[in-house]
Amino acid sequence: MEPELPLRGPMKLALVLIAATLLSHPAAWADTAADVERATDLNVNSRYTIESIGFMDPAQYQLSPSALEQMRLLIGAKLNTESLNRLVQRVRAELRAHDVTFRLVRGGEPGSVKVLLEVDPGPGKIDVSIPQFGYYSGQGWTAAAEATATLGANTLSFRALKDNDSSIEQMAGVQASYTRHLVQDRVRLGFEFDAYNDQYDPATLAALASSTKPSSLGAGAYSSRLNFEPSASFVLAKPLTLTFGVSFDQMQPEFPAAPLEAANAVINTLRYHQRWSSPNATTQELDAGYSLRAATTFLGADLAYTRHSFDAHYLYKHDQQLVEVTVLAGVIYGRAPLFERFVLGDSTYLRGWNKYELDPLGGNRLAYGSVTYGYHIMRVFYDAGSVWDQGSTPGARQSAGIGVSSGLGLLDRGAFLLAVAFPLRQGHVEPVLIAGMNF
Repeated sequence: MEPELPLRGPMKLALVLIAATLLSHPAAWADTAADVERATDLNVNSRYTIESIGFMDPAQYQLSPSALEQMRLLIGAKLNTESLNRLVQRVRAELRAHDVTFRLVRGGEPGSVKVLLEVDPGPGKIDVSIPQFGYYSGQGWTAAAEATATLGANTLSFRALKDNDSSIEQMAGVQASYTRHLVQDRVRLGFEFDAYNDQYDPATLAALASSTKPSSLGAGAYSSRLNFEPSASFVLAKPLTLTFGVSFDQMQPEFPAAPLEAANAVINTLRYHQRWSSPNATTQELDAGYSLRAATTFLGADLAYTRHSFDAHYLYKHDQQLVEVTVLAGVIYGRAPLFERFVLGDSTYLRGWNKYELDPLGGNRLAYGSVTYGYHIMRVFYDAGSVWDQGSTPGARQSAGIGVSSGLGLLDRGAFLLAVAFPLRQGHVEPVLIAGMNF
């Protein structure tokens, strides 16, 4: 039998006071036990390595580049509750969610765990943003403001825009859309309505007057355009989505007395999007898609044509360096209206050239490639491509440029771009300024 330690003087008094405190304050005892438990859990969890971080539901959440970088830095590191809580707060703020929590599941390797983020959007939310705002010298400003309301599985958005960049036509108008999410967001039903007022560059009007492309061009200049577009999207596999629907486009010719012209088309789009992250500070992302638009008299169209287009974008990032590769290709058969024709020479594709100089009416053939190298906020890019009509000889064009691209605090969900691009051709050099946000 072990000898008992005698309790003398101050020691005996201290033990009596501690016992009396715990017996008279059960909450204090509970807090002490909880602190011990949390400390034990923290010590145990810190032995695990984070294998991956993802979302519990299949919804496609859009996070800023810096939030994705914060997420990437945690992958491969030891589990740290404080770091995960900071990530959760960041995701909650960017998604404007009611709440975001995380849970841990066993990883594929011994001693590793997977972090799953669960987003509670709440009963409803309203999000106001500026998805695009930019300037391209020689072609003017492009801007869009958007308001999106989400109520449960329903999303309603309204956008006002002025676009001098993406098409031969210069349009100003509104876009309204409704989306219903079904089967855990694996099925989406949608409807979009667009209304535009259209204007044209003098080079386009002169080309239309000369009738240089009567065989491939349908519906010359029009003053306004309406589009009604019901659609359905299906997530075939997590990175693969199929969308199909019908687009009812009505164009009002410049002369009010002229009848409306219709370009009603069946639309099909297949998209693949995947992102990979590894513990050695490497991120890869691939986004690719094929789209088919077929206008037919079966739908009451005045114009008959088919438009095939393919696009792919690949991103490789390691530490502070990145490489981006973009490829586009397209072909149109039949008589397509101006808004369907392919364009190069804007703030995104074949930067430095003027689209009205390349082809003021656009083309029915397209080939394009681009490579960008980035270090920290610096960007250097090289573009090459051609837009032409069937039966004519394609003229390859090249350009190069340098700029900076970075997030700006609250605007971090999109990138700010300031660049100077140079068309590579013989003779004089005319640099083109590109400035904007969310390009």
